[in-house]
Amino acid sequence: MEFIAANMAPLMFGSLVIFLLFGYPVAFALAANGVVFGLIGIELGLLTPALFQALPDRIFGVMSNDTLLAIPFFTFMGLILERSGMAEDLLDTIGQLFGPVRGGLAFAVIFVGAILAATTGVVAASVISMGLISLPIMMRYGYDQRLATGVIAASGTLAQIIPPSLVLIIMADQLGRSVGDMYQGALIPGLVLTALYVGYVVLVAIFKPAMAPALPPEARTLRGGKLFLRVLTTLVPPLMLIFLVLGTIFLGIATPTEGGAMGAAGALAMAVLRKRLSVSLLKQAMDTTAKLTTFVVFILVGARVFSLTFYGVEGHLWVEHLLAGLPGGQLGFLIVVNILIFLLAFFLDFFELAFIVVPLLAPVAEKLGIDLIWFGVLLAVNMQTSFMHPPFGFALFYLRSVAPPSIKTTQIYWGAVPFVIIQIIMVGIIILFPQLVTMGLDKQMDVDTDKVEIVIPDGEAPDDTPLQFDAPESDDAAKALEKALQGDKKLLKRPCRAIRSRAQAKSDWRARSENSGLFF
Repeated sequence: MEFIAANMAPLMFGSLVIFLLFGYPVAFALAANGVVFGLIGIELGLLTPALFQALPDRIFGVMSNDTLLAIPFFTFMGLILERSGMAEDLLDTIGQLFGPVRGGLAFAVIFVGAILAATTGVVAASVISMGLISLPIMMRYGYDQRLATGVIAASGTLAQIIPPSLVLIIMADQLGRSVGDMYQGALIPGLVLTALYVGYVVLVAIFKPAMAPALPPEARTLRGGKLFLRVLTTLVPPLMLIFLVLGTIFLGIATPTEGGAMGAAGALAMAVLRKRLSVSLLKQAMDTTAKLTTFVVFILVGARVFSLTFYGVEGHLWVEHLLAGLPGGQLGFLIVVNILIFLLAFFLDFFELAFIVVPLLAPVAEKLGIDLIWFGVLLAVNMQTSFMHPPFGFALFYLRSVAPPSIKTTQIYWGAVPFVIIQIIMVGIIILFPQLVTMGLDKQMDVDTDKVEIVIPDGEAPDDTPLQFDAPESDDAAKALEKALQGDKKLLKRPCRAIRSRAQAKSDWRARSENSGLFF
């Protein structure tokens, strides 16, 4: 019993891993571990029975979390777009555009994958759509099986890192950060990763042209003005939808939840314009959206039950002592964490990693002075490998389900390996160049309180006049306050009301003591 009492946290974490490896549902494995070890802790005197009285409030906190509303909106938007034939139109058009170039179909798959990622945010939808449409065409025109399957699977996983990604919403929720900041931080790394995929295909087309041939002239049915018109009518609507969703979020016009609602409405409008919206399509999209949203909420409820007991037995301190003492400081911590995530991704999907592992790592990262937005984007890029890992990568399973029997499973696995290596390289790039994530994010202004001065003019305060500061008339209140906090010696002139009674304010004014308090 003494051993159990002294090692509750590691035993609890180890039993959770065993439950998951045996294939138990994540939500129930989390909740069962939390309840069972909570009862054991109460029996051993480590916890009090009052601990479980906090459960209703924690579960209600999940249900009242506005951030999670973005999940059903973006899921519904992606399903409507995917089932209304947007992917098929994009692949056909961009394939014609890049057809004369070696590797043109592979370029088309990558670019369409990026566009689908920025509109759907769902990996399964992207991989299955491109697998059904592009893979037979690539095989018909002589593409190498490994290159074709690898490009399709990797391009589909871009939906995990390019906003509006569901992973980034969950990551922001678990890290306690803004979804908008997480989206803004992930945008440039997502585009750089897309460029690395394109670069790999370019190298293959140069050094092994037989693996990525150009389309023959008879397959290029659109040319000149017809091709231009087709590109315009096919690309403009999804690009406008991307701006409607991401542009309004980045400009601060809409919250991520509001952006998701506008995206869902925009997807319905596009389906109507394409004359592809039907009752059956709506029913399928709403059914899948409800299932996915319920899946996420159930996992989150289970995670709250688990974390309640885990934190009660000071598991967070165990993790902190385990990781904070690693040699190498921040760099050592990042190397160990990324290796851990990479290995766990062989067995766990991104939902499990985000709900189980990330909440344990975040406090240690924050204590080491690591920016949590940057840390979240770094982990999201690493978690992409969970979709591409042979033999358990979900993107590989999705592709296997739609690939023709002539393509062997081993070919799909070997085709994924170069792209997993590229994803690992991207993790290194983000560590070496953190500005890729942090540029453009709002910076907190450090204020030295020792240099703050409040200057009170001499003279009596008028009876009916609020307390005033002096500032140049050309400055607004925010700029004036900023200058004052930065040690500017100019007096502020703009009126500012004090939240105190006038009688007390007048008394303080007359006293002119250095300790008189001003409350804004």
